[in-house]
Amino acid sequence: MVEVAPKVVVVVPTYNERDNLPVLAGRLTDLLPNLHLLVVDDNSPDGTGEVADKLAAESPDRVGVLHRTEKNGLGRAYIAGMTRALAEGADVVIQMDADLSHPASVMPAMVETLLGTDAAVVLGSRYVAGGSTAAEWPWHRKALSAWANIYVNTLLRLGVRDATAGFKAWRAETLRAIDLPSIRSNGYSFQVEMNFRTVRRGMRILEVPIRFQERVEGASKMSLAVQIESALTPWRLLAGPGRR
Repeated sequence: MVEVAPKVVVVVPTYNERDNLPVLAGRLTDLLPNLHLLVVDDNSPDGTGEVADKLAAESPDRVGVLHRTEKNGLGRAYIAGMTRALAEGADVVIQMDADLSHPASVMPAMVETLLGTDAAVVLGSRYVAGGSTAAEWPWHRKALSAWANIYVNTLLRLGVRDATAGFKAWRAETLRAIDLPSIRSNGYSFQVEMNFRTVRRGMRILEVPIRFQERVEGASKMSLAVQIESALTPWRLLAGPGRR
């Protein structure tokens, strides 16, 4: 009997990533067997959605597109994409940014670690041995990132080095167990709430090292409102139902 490779769906939210998306799609080619890309576009005015449709037309068995009519947050985009991936039979769901900051080449190691252990999710981590942040980052941005991880771990006791990581490989059953539709966080704090729910349910998070790259094209989505939400989310989680 021929063993079928697990279906791996890479969920990539996009907003004004027209130049980066074809490069990312090219990097995913032949990276893993049974690998699929799901682009979740938030009605990008630069034509990213049309670029995604072209990629899907060229490789309908490998690329899918979910068009959303409004830009209402990273968390909502991920939940929509992950929900669709689960509905279409994904065994593993990988979340990553479209800006080429996450090294696609690490995906095989992430999936191997996920499926070869009892891990519920595997993080691509900047802060374990062998990992690093972008060399182009100024000292204050590196300090802010490091402080954010200390802050989150001190409050929530997640037990991971890169609590705010956005490059993750999830088991499908983990995503179902943490109840995606009820997640409230919507900016980068979405990552923290996902980790918190995983740990709260007694499931294991593992990390593999990555070198985080600075984006080449486009603009960062890190606004003041996103930073404020990120600072308040750990307190909301601690005060919420089912707190530890």
